[in-house]
Amino acid sequence: MQSKHPHPDTLPSGVLVIDKAQNMTSHDVVAIARGALKIKKIGHCGTLDPMATGVLMLLINRATKLQDKLMAENKVYEGTLTLGVTTDSQDADGDVVEEKIVPDFSDADIKQAFDSFLGDFEQIPPMVSAIKKDGVRLYKLARQGKVVERAPRAVTVSANEIHSVDLPCVNFTVYCTKGFYVRTYAYDIGDQLGCGAHLSELRRTQSGNFDLRNAIPAMDLKTMGRDAILERLIPLEKLPEIINGSNS
Repeated sequence: MQSKHPHPDTLPSGVLVIDKAQNMTSHDVVAIARGALKIKKIGHCGTLDPMATGVLMLLINRATKLQDKLMAENKVYEGTLTLGVTTDSQDADGDVVEEKIVPDFSDADIKQAFDSFLGDFEQIPPMVSAIKKDGVRLYKLARQGKVVERAPRAVTVSANEIHSVDLPCVNFTVYCTKGFYVRTYAYDIGDQLGCGAHLSELRRTQSGNFDLRNAIPAMDLKTMGRDAILERLIPLEKLPEIINGSNS
């Protein structure tokens, strides 16, 4: 009797670069793609928080085997931090825990604070995160009002750019390694300046050599149709040259 389900080797395999919309989880995007493509084996690389937008890579079928390699790539983020307000999640989705007056910082003051987090340093992951402590996700403990000790993580910021300062807001770009929390970066810069801060906007513009140039807006997955989506699939055989940086 012939199986109703196609063999995995006969299904398309590769990477779809998605531009995730705000107020969606990364799992929401995977679920939409599974429905649109009628393919169950779909994973994603590098979770984006609901408030964040930008590059989210979906790994289709056999490309899921490349997840660890692709997640290890460096990232580029554009963000906005808001000084003077600290939240329990370190971003705009959290509850306010402290408010302070923002001094009239000069651009040089802001740059000095940003540059104190250049190169190799350690971050303490936020309580509202998916990291596990004794087998339990930290965000679950945070919902119970618990705060536990978190091990610092080694991270690297290779470069930053400050695009504009309109106090209390600062718009910036950060070039960083995997496992970097941009909301913790915002929190730490606010702490360095003495007035606190939280991340109010975030957009991932690049992950490794994948960027937004040919990304599919997440909501378009619902209307494009299977064939149109698959035309945008980067096939498995082309991935090595992109990962190794020879894409144009």
